[in-house]
Formats: sequence, C-alpha cells, structure tokens
Amino acid sequence: MTDRLIRVVIADDEPLIRAGIRMILTSDRSIAVVAEATNGREAIELVRAHAADVVLLDIQMPVMDGLTALAELRTAAPAARVIVLTTFGERENVLRALEQGGAGFLLKDTAPTELIQAVRAAAAGDAYLSPGAARHVVDQLTLGRAAVRGEEARRRVGALSGREREVLALLGEGLSNAEAGRRLHMSEATVKTYVSRILAKLGCENRVQAALLARDAGL
Repeated sequence: MTDRLIRVVIADDEPLIRAGIRMILTSDRSIAVVAEATNGREAIELVRAHAADVVLLDIQMPVMDGLTALAELRTAAPAARVIVLTTFGERENVLRALEQGGAGFLLKDTAPTELIQAVRAAAAGDAYLSPGAARHVVDQLTLGRAAVRGEEARRRVGALSGREREVLALLGEGLSNAEAGRRLHMSEATVKTYVSRILAKLGCENRVQAALLARDAGL
C-alpha cells in the first residue's frame, strides 16, 4: 500500500463516532476516508462501490450488525480488510469476529496513533492486536474456552518445528515481526517468512487467529 492512498470505509451508526474517526484518519496523508456507513448493509455496498482497502466496522448497528456484515464481506469484497470496533462489554462478539477472519479489533476509546497504526497494518495485509487493550481482551476471551479448545490447538501446533513454535508463542504475546526478531535474534524478514509458514501449516488466515491458537495451546 505504498504507491497509493489507503481507502477506508467507516461503519458506525453514531455520527459523532464516525466524525471522530474520520478526523483522526484524515490527519494521516497516507489514508483517505472514502465513505461512511450507518449500518452493515450500507457498509457492504460502500466497500464494493469504492473498492475500499480497510473497513472499520462497528458490531452493534441497525439493519445489519457488524458480525453479519463481516461474514458477507468475506464473499462480497474478499480483498477488503476488516477491523472491528468494540467495547469491553462485547468480548464474546469480538472473539467471533476474529475467528471469522477479521483483521483485528480496536476499542472505541483507543489512542489516535493506535487507530492509524491498525489501519496501516491491515492495509499491508497484516492483522492488528493492540499491545495493551486488545491483548487484555484476548486474554479474557481465551481463558473461558481454553479447556475446550486446548487439545485441538495442541494437536495443530504439534505439526510445527521447534523454531516455528517459538515464533508462534511470540505472536501469542502480540509482538510484531520486528519485536519477535529482536527477541529471537533474527531479521524481521526471516520472522516474516516463519509467520507465513506457520499460518499455512496451521490453516490460519492471519496473525490474530494464530495468536488465539497459541494461547489455546498454552504457548
């Protein structure tokens, strides 16, 4: 996404929320907000009409909620990357969004710099896990499901090499490729290669799903 603007659609039924997000994103010269939607149905139509790269999608919206829209976007606009907007009161919904292939999630009171960072990461084909708030939510989400999901997660992780498991464990901590590289004394490019291999072996669509799997496996 270095040769053109990152095209973003904001989907939220609250005008003030949309206005605040637009103001933050348009302060960055690499990002253009191309449309705003008030519900999930509008979001799908606008993403297709504007060939959006990234969608900021609220969960609670009228007409069509964010989770339903996310599922439909997988078919209607598979190239668009979806970041879910949420609150602490919607933890179970957040987990469902991540499992359905969302590129990450943000709390609505997140810092402006983090919002921009998340959009850039999603546009680059990466997934975004906040090192602070998002990690706390994921910790809470995975705790209740660990007993049920743990055995399956450990079976899948068993197919990885020792070094791949080390990289996966750092993904579970929310580390970026550069941070994981410093921890393991590898180059960022080498870590990126390991991540691609790990995703393929585990059948995960993105880093978020791999991170959840790492937590379930107890890494």
